[in-house]
Amino acid sequence: MKLSSFKFTLPSKLIASHPVENREEARLMVVHKHTGQIEHKTFKDLIDYLGENDTLVLNDTKIFPSKLYGSKEKTGAQIEVFLLRELESGEHLWDTLVEPARKIRVGNKLYFGDGELVAEVLDNTTSRGRTLKFLFEGTREEFYEIVDQLGFVPLPNQLKRKPEAEDRERYQTIYAQHIGAVVPPFAGLHFSAHLLKRLELKGVHIAPLTLHIGLNSMKIIDVEDLTKYRIGSEQFLIPDDTVTTVNTALDDKKQVCAVGTSTIKALETSVSVAGRLKPAQGWTNKLIFPPYDFKVCTSLITNFHLPESLPLVNAAAFGGYELMMEAYQLAIKEKYRFFVYGDAMLII
Repeated sequence: MKLSSFKFTLPSKLIASHPVENREEARLMVVHKHTGQIEHKTFKDLIDYLGENDTLVLNDTKIFPSKLYGSKEKTGAQIEVFLLRELESGEHLWDTLVEPARKIRVGNKLYFGDGELVAEVLDNTTSRGRTLKFLFEGTREEFYEIVDQLGFVPLPNQLKRKPEAEDRERYQTIYAQHIGAVVPPFAGLHFSAHLLKRLELKGVHIAPLTLHIGLNSMKIIDVEDLTKYRIGSEQFLIPDDTVTTVNTALDDKKQVCAVGTSTIKALETSVSVAGRLKPAQGWTNKLIFPPYDFKVCTSLITNFHLPESLPLVNAAAFGGYELMMEAYQLAIKEKYRFFVYGDAMLII
C-alpha cells in the first residue's frame, strides 16, 4: 500500500492542544468493522462494549520528563537535549537528540541545572543524534530522580505550546508503571481510575504489557512504498500472567481489546503458529499496514491520528482502509479532536 493513500486535509484547529477536563469525558467514535456502522459516544460508554470475561490489554509504559535544557562547557551556549533511549542500564549511556546540533560535537561536556548532571558527547549518530555519557556515580533510580527534577515533559511540536503544570499528570496514563517511553500510549490517556474500576466490577480482565514507545508515533512516514519503511526498534515485555489471560479469552471466544497501536504491535510480535500469545521480552520493529491478518486482538481503542502517520496506518490495517478513511472524514465533519490529547475511536 502507498503512503499517499493516507493523505487527507486536517484542519489545524482540530489538533487538540490540551486534554478535556475529565479523562473519560472525551468523545468516542465506535466503528463496527464488520457492518460499517458508526456511533458517536463518550469514552466512559466503553463499558457498554465490553462484557464479563472479556480482556482489556493495556500498555503500562511510563514516560519521563526527557527534555533537558543546559549549557556547553566553556562557551556557556544554551542547548537542548532530548533523552530518547537508555543504551546500557546502569551505565548512564543514552541515545539523544540535541539542539543546536551543529554546535554540539564529540568531546563536548554539557551541564544541566546547577551542575547536578554533566554529560560528555561520545559519538554522532545522525544529523541531530548524539550518544551521551552522563558522568554520574549514583544509581539508575537516583539518575531518574534528578532527571525528573530538571526535565520537561516532551510534548510534540504539533501542539505548538510549551509544557504546563498539568501535563505532568495528563501526558501520562493513570496505570503507567515502567519508565522508558518518550511518548505515552495515546489511547490510554482516556482511562480514569473510576472507569477502570467499573470495568473490573463488570468482570472485564485487565492485562498489562510494556512497550516503550519511541518517536515513531510522532513522525510522518517519509517513503511512498510502505514495505520499505524502516522504523526504530522498541523494547517490550509480555508477562506470563497476561499471556494466560489473553489466551483464555481467545479459547473462550471472548473479546480481546487492545488499548493503542503500541499494544497491538507488542501482541502481534509474539504469536504462535496456532494464533496464541507467547511470553516475550526484547525489541520489536514490527511494521503493520493493510492488509494484515491480526491473530490476537478482536477490538482496538485508538486516537484520531495525523495524516501519513504510522498509528493511522496501523489503525487502518485493523479496521479496514476504506472504512477508516470514511470514519476520519466523518470525524473531521463532526469536529472530533485529533492527536495526543484528542478524542478516541473504538474499532469493534
